[in-house]
Amino acid sequence: MKTKTILLVLSLFLISTAYSQSDQIPLIGSKAPSFTAQSTNGEMTFPDDFGKSWKILFSHPKDFTPVCSSELLELAYLQDELELLDVKFAIISTDNISQHNMWKAHLEELDYKGRGKQEIHFPILEDPSKKASISYGMLHAPTSTSRDIRGVYIIDPQNIVRSINFYPIEVGRSMPEIERTVIALQTADETKLLTPANWTAGDDMMVPHYPYTKSDLAENPDLKNQYYNVGDRMWFKKGSK
Repeated sequence: MKTKTILLVLSLFLISTAYSQSDQIPLIGSKAPSFTAQSTNGEMTFPDDFGKSWKILFSHPKDFTPVCSSELLELAYLQDELELLDVKFAIISTDNISQHNMWKAHLEELDYKGRGKQEIHFPILEDPSKKASISYGMLHAPTSTSRDIRGVYIIDPQNIVRSINFYPIEVGRSMPEIERTVIALQTADETKLLTPANWTAGDDMMVPHYPYTKSDLAENPDLKNQYYNVGDRMWFKKGSK
């Protein structure tokens, strides 16, 4: 009897562990899960097919819903701007490809905010099996076990997850904030500096260490004009604004 009880507890533990692992959200700094799916642009493997570009994966709960439609139209409007930042993006939901194709055709006929009709060049991926959604932790059981939450995954050229944000069903995503986050990540990678709260391109950046030594200053006195500090620990490098 004791042996059966131990085996039962062990089985429940293993099942619980397997479920929690499969339902885990990818951690920042981890490799982005790869999956293959049909899309409005044909079969695609994400993120591999996007090469060395930055990638953004947007998950949404259901095609044809008003908030989701507004988000895709905003993304369509920003396509060229994001392309200049070497950013490619894809949309995913648990709806099937037939539904996606109808939704895309419908959206491309709309004149949203008086901007004229927008062509949607980015792929909308299907996931009726929910396999990809589970691998990215997009199914939040208290909300739904069949429909994705509004998620935004920013992935760098090495396919490493750099940023994750989730939004409730009632709230549409801010595309300027998503674009700002990409620019901040790219700038931080390039400069090895940090971006403070509310940073936008050209603002002063934070230095993660003391910016110069006495000998550095003796060789280049102008360094003193390039940096400033607020208190003992917050050093800034002046931006271009």
